[in-house]
Amino acid sequence: MIKYIEGLDVNIQILLSLCFILLAGFGMTRLTNLVKLPKVSGFIIAGILIGPHVLGFVPERMIDGMSFISDVALAFIAFGIGKYFKFSVLKHGGLKVIILTLMESIPAGVVTAVALKYIFSLDWSFAILLGSIAATTAPASTMMTIKQYKAKGDFVNTLLQVVALDNVICLFAFSVVLAICGAHYEGGVGATDVVMPIVYNIGGILLGALCGWILNIMITPSRSDDSRLILMVALLLGLSGACAIVDISPLLSCMVFGMVYINLTKDKHLFRQADKFTPPFMELFFIISGMNLDITALKSVGLIGLTYFLIRIVLKYLGSYFGVVLVKGEATVKKYLGLALIPQAGVAIGLAFLGSRALPKELGDTLLTIILSSSVLYELIGPACAKYAIFRSGDIKKKKKNEKKAEEKPED
Repeated sequence: MIKYIEGLDVNIQILLSLCFILLAGFGMTRLTNLVKLPKVSGFIIAGILIGPHVLGFVPERMIDGMSFISDVALAFIAFGIGKYFKFSVLKHGGLKVIILTLMESIPAGVVTAVALKYIFSLDWSFAILLGSIAATTAPASTMMTIKQYKAKGDFVNTLLQVVALDNVICLFAFSVVLAICGAHYEGGVGATDVVMPIVYNIGGILLGALCGWILNIMITPSRSDDSRLILMVALLLGLSGACAIVDISPLLSCMVFGMVYINLTKDKHLFRQADKFTPPFMELFFIISGMNLDITALKSVGLIGLTYFLIRIVLKYLGSYFGVVLVKGEATVKKYLGLALIPQAGVAIGLAFLGSRALPKELGDTLLTIILSSSVLYELIGPACAKYAIFRSGDIKKKKKNEKKAEEKPED
């Protein structure tokens, strides 16, 4: 199959590859729906199957050329999360959310790094890099699960704020650690290597806030829906490109973009427009992530990935449990928040790709394989755990039979 596709014009290769990817994802979700798994899991499985390491429907060089989709998808995800950071809501429960986030993210990162260092005799710098990624939770998987089941309520609001904040912590930590790792493997670490990533991320935050203010001015009541969407997408892509220039993730900047815009305008309609525009990007992102997993490399680093997978789950659950105890939160949040924080793919995979470009090739490939292999496991069980947690919290409402049929009919 690959030989036939590679013999065609490059534009035809791209079109056929995109066709295979989207149809494979759609087809696999028909199967995962039968066993009540979220769509994210189906996309990951589809990517593994059609990728160059299994059936080979998509050439490897085509996958390399689609790496920009990761940044685009993360930009839309982050913009959507920004709407949950309304100042009125943050004033009400902001301190509790901050404490919860610190409790579930920092111990997970620190213990993961220490455990991997001593179990597998990894370099400290590489172990700490893995630990900084362990702190994050997948906003893409969480958002898709919430949207798929139309979940609403206090548990979901708390979950989304915790997910957003732990990604803020992770992004700052990862940027600093990656710079130190890169300098270490190149021969030395200077003060600039530590300071500049922090400066770039602060600059990204300010730029995101500026984009939110600009969009507020540009979207007037007379603007058509098409024009509103065009302006939002243009600014998101520009912001992502600016972040790529200095090798930082667009997640933080785009999250601030969405946060500033919603607080200035209270305009939820634009976010609903974005939700309708992004499904193909989300599908492409998760399927391409699955295609990047080199199954043959699992022989050498698969055990590290499995250990990383298990340690992070335990620490996320315990950290969130005791965090809720500390802030005297509700029993429902205490029991189920840790389960909802299990998914890890979007940001972790994006950071792994970023790290693989900054580190020596062999080390970069190892990082990518560890994170991709563990992410596949996370996305096979994570969305299902998140669904269970949200359902048990009461934020996924049970529907009557006729409502279910009405919902399922357009999807087939």
